[in-house]
Amino acid sequence: MDINILSDQQCEQLRALLAEATNIVVCCHQNPDGDAIGSSLAWAEYLRQQGKDPRIIVPDMFPDFLQWMPGTERIMRYDKHTDAARLLLSTADLVFCLDFNTIGRLGEQMATDLRQSKAQRVLIDHHLEPEQDMTLSISHPEACSTAELVFRVIWQLGGFEQMTRKIAAPIYCGMMTDTGGFTYNSTKPEIYFIISQLLTKRINKDKIYRNVYNNYSEWRMRLMGFVLYNKLNVFAEKHASYFALSRQDLKRFHYLKGDAEGLVNLPLQVKGMKVSLSLREDTERENLIWVSIRSVDDFPCNKMAEQFFNGGGHLNAAGGRLYCTMDEAEQIVRKAFDEFCQG
Repeated sequence: MDINILSDQQCEQLRALLAEATNIVVCCHQNPDGDAIGSSLAWAEYLRQQGKDPRIIVPDMFPDFLQWMPGTERIMRYDKHTDAARLLLSTADLVFCLDFNTIGRLGEQMATDLRQSKAQRVLIDHHLEPEQDMTLSISHPEACSTAELVFRVIWQLGGFEQMTRKIAAPIYCGMMTDTGGFTYNSTKPEIYFIISQLLTKRINKDKIYRNVYNNYSEWRMRLMGFVLYNKLNVFAEKHASYFALSRQDLKRFHYLKGDAEGLVNLPLQVKGMKVSLSLREDTERENLIWVSIRSVDDFPCNKMAEQFFNGGGHLNAAGGRLYCTMDEAEQIVRKAFDEFCQG
């Protein structure tokens, strides 16, 4: 099966950029998820195999259930080591931008530092409307994940034979998490060909699943029950639902980053449900609401996120943010349902 994605010109350009680069940085978006962390770790490990010494910089904290992946101890958080991260960005000659379509998704401060850097930039991403100010853009919105793209690039560069579990496991994790365990955006046969190749590297896909999805705290389980029993608003005639978690709710259940991961998928188990939406107050900033949307079939999460929630994403998985009170956010959700959910 042909899974090459680079044109001959892109392949030559990427090889040249790598050959000339000495100081390399790999970065991903704010609130990193499994795909952002997995693709970054895999690509950085591949670069090490090529004799490079890349540094991974992430804007802020990533969930505890991703800490098991090989190489996480090398990751530098911009929010905790700002001066050191700024120095790395200012002295870099090549920066890989993974799993985000625009530099603004790094957060205001880190985005400013990257824009001021003289480094050449390579984008590897699967979101719509990629930023144009890149030396090389490897943008494929049809891909299930950035991790899939990283595998394809490594494959095309001839790196598969030398691929180790340190690369294969993060790639599988990124693909798995960005498709909800291969339950959406994952119908193309190329995805399963890639999985079959990853399995030859002796990854334990069942353990990877358990590490991510069966690795929560007791309080996360209690939060899940609270959401389903006390917080879920179901609009049966619209085949839609949402729930809202306040800062007080999160404190009550000893919230840690990542504890709300996947909760938005649960209402889709209700018969006839087409779209599920979650609202979550930021634990530090007032009037900042994080929005996650999941759907089935052809319901356009991305369009709803763009129109109502200052966000975007994919057909069945999208997100955004609102700068308002929770009451105001809930009114916006109801308007969005009125617009998009016709029953």
